Amino acid sequence: MSELSRAPRNRNEASRVLRPAGDRAFLCTPNPAQVAELAAELRERSLPGVVDLLPAAETVLVTLDSPESAYRLRSEIEQLVAAVNEADSGNVSRGTSPGGDPVQIPVHYDGPDLPEVADALGMRTDEVVAAHTGTVWRCAFVGFAPGFGYLESPDGRLAVARRAISRTRIPAGSVALAGGYSAVYPRESPGGWQLIGRTELVMWVTERDPPALIRAGGLVRFVDAAADR
Repeated sequence: MSELSRAPRNRNEASRVLRPAGDRAFLCTPNPAQVAELAAELRERSLPGVVDLLPAAETVLVTLDSPESAYRLRSEIEQLVAAVNEADSGNVSRGTSPGGDPVQIPVHYDGPDLPEVADALGMRTDEVVAAHTGTVWRCAFVGFAPGFGYLESPDGRLAVARRAISRTRIPAGSVALAGGYSAVYPRESPGGWQLIGRTELVMWVTERDPPALIRAGGLVRFVDAAADR
């Protein structure tokens, strides 16, 4: 990564990239494309006093162990955010996978929305499957439900809109696309994503360590279950 020593030019700029969230946390606002890189930099630095990092779609919440740590680290975190904003976005995948190798998720591509998704993308259904399985997805953040990871791809070629009308019941294990992300529903719930398949893997098990099969920053590769037959 490029040099990380540049401080924000003034306090107005600093307030745009870093805002207090209580007395022991900061909400960092990098350029949206650089959220994963900022989270990776913060993990790599392992700053004393940082106890948790929570990346979201456009922010990273940094939680510290005390107000004293927040005071001590504010300037350094500001500099990291500002420097990441100026850095080349080509490094976004560096250091972002907690487990290293991608999680392999076998999928039965028989979702009810697969034909509609293919039509919207101007592709055949087998081309959608090939694109979905041929991508190494990265979990940008986790939300909506425990274990629900928002997976992003490097090229965004499978970006489709949500359904006009949400379903009241989506089975656990449903594999879906919406808004440029892919995801696996960890439990039965309502939802408006386009369903392209299903997996038998369980995304969230309370007794498992860690409970979530997919974590923020982790890599995922989908595998066509039919190809193994």
